[in-house]
Amino acid sequence: MAERVTLLHKLTQGEASPARRPRWWSSLLKRGFDLWVSIAGLVVLWPVFLLIAVRIKADSPGPVFYKGPRSGKGGKFFNILKFRTMYEQPESYNGSRLTAKDDVRVTRFGRFLRDTKLNELPQLWNVLVGEMSLVGPRPEDPQIARGWPRPAYQEVLSVRPGITSPASVLYRNEESLLNAGQAMDTYLEAILPSKLRLDQLYVRHRSFLLDLDVLLWTFLILLPRLGAYAPPEESLFWGPLSRLVRRYVSWFMIDVLVTLTAIGLTGLFWRSFGPINIGWAVAIGVGLGFSLLFSLVGAVIGVNRITWSTATALDAIDLLPAVVVATLAALGLNQLLGAHPLIPVGMVLMAAALAFMGYVVARYRVRLIGGIASRWLAFRGGALAARERVLIVGSGDAGQFISWMLHNGREGAAFHVVGFVDDDLYKQNTRIRGVQVLGRRAEIPQLVRQYDIGIIVFAIHNISTAERCQVLELCADTPARVVMVPDILGALNGTILRGEAVQDSGMETAPEEKPLACQYCLARVSSAQVDAWLAELTTIAGAGDTAALQAHIHHLRRQLRVADGQAG
Repeated sequence: MAERVTLLHKLTQGEASPARRPRWWSSLLKRGFDLWVSIAGLVVLWPVFLLIAVRIKADSPGPVFYKGPRSGKGGKFFNILKFRTMYEQPESYNGSRLTAKDDVRVTRFGRFLRDTKLNELPQLWNVLVGEMSLVGPRPEDPQIARGWPRPAYQEVLSVRPGITSPASVLYRNEESLLNAGQAMDTYLEAILPSKLRLDQLYVRHRSFLLDLDVLLWTFLILLPRLGAYAPPEESLFWGPLSRLVRRYVSWFMIDVLVTLTAIGLTGLFWRSFGPINIGWAVAIGVGLGFSLLFSLVGAVIGVNRITWSTATALDAIDLLPAVVVATLAALGLNQLLGAHPLIPVGMVLMAAALAFMGYVVARYRVRLIGGIASRWLAFRGGALAARERVLIVGSGDAGQFISWMLHNGREGAAFHVVGFVDDDLYKQNTRIRGVQVLGRRAEIPQLVRQYDIGIIVFAIHNISTAERCQVLELCADTPARVVMVPDILGALNGTILRGEAVQDSGMETAPEEKPLACQYCLARVSSAQVDAWLAELTTIAGAGDTAALQAHIHHLRRQLRVADGQAG
């Protein structure tokens, strides 16, 4: 048992990340939906409950319902309610806590109830009284739950358990995977780690749309012809309803508002030159039609698959085909409605142009607002005092990449990139991707004092070892911390070139082990880091894994060569 628990800990500790708390209105909506469905289900299904109860009593003596202890929200125990599916015998209560496919304790009608999942229907009462939810991690037996890794236990039990879940959809035929003789071993070693991982993913990403998707999948897999279908794991957490709403419905509503605004502004401008008799009904109809056609064309060419929060400027061009098609359709329909155009052609073109600009602004709104806010904070100056000031040495590809990461990464709010340092004369006093080039490498100490720099990021890889050591000496003479950026692009280019050379020669060569020459870089390694490396090597060597030991030594060599400016 101890070995199984150790294995379970290893398999479930790989994705430790804080759970995302849903907004208060999402939790309120979830509970309201639970109440509505549970009440409606109990009212509508009471004839089914009655028929099942009569059949259970006729099948074997005993109670209609089974009540079993389960671990609920916060680890609080409650009794789960199910239709009884086992014989009313001591073996049914004293035997295994898991039910296998060939379990002799299950009655004939009980097997039917378990295969069709009808035995779970009484849990609508648990949902009604607040012990469970329609969607959530399946409640586990307290004895099994106590063996979970502590982080998984706290995370999974931070929400109400559910009648169904993503793990329930994937493991709907769990009993068929278990044999009566080894049910517990198979469950703990092969099934439970995966179910716990899926339950943790649900807790972290739970939302009302996700719940609707899980309920839809649950309904589909209960249909006879779809019962054997196993949906991909990503489809459980990004299902058809979530995709429809987030990719299409939400953007369609935004586009309708943008289009109506564009038509309204165009109408106001046009009326300043003369009267127009379009009417609100026609304007709204045109706006809805234009938006619908724009959304349909955009869906066909994949516009809605773009993650606009991280889109590039070129991605905005993908909106043009949809706007052009919608504009041509509006112009054609406008001509067909009568002898004279209902709406002036110039007005249609102006509204389309404004709509296109509105679509771009709507999709880039977060970045536009962020850019304006950054400029405002930079203008105020004092508002940036709480952020760590960063100076990037080198404005090439590596430096620009680090600048982008510090501006847009998860920890972006903690850093403020003050500027670049570069010896290129053509870059002096210029702005690269929104960041100013402040001066040359020789001015690093002065710039650190002037701008109160806390971190210097060294991102130059096209200089000699002597120049590198000289610049690092300048950085070391400042109170700022120095961070080295690996030459990722150089390593990739070297790999490509070596691969082409090997392919041309038809030979396989081992990577060249260059000697470590820069003693300055080695001297910069702290004793604590050396001790940590030696401890890692000792641990791997103690395990007797020679291949892993060689791989780790090669990894350390690569780290030191990167610090020394060597490739490979």
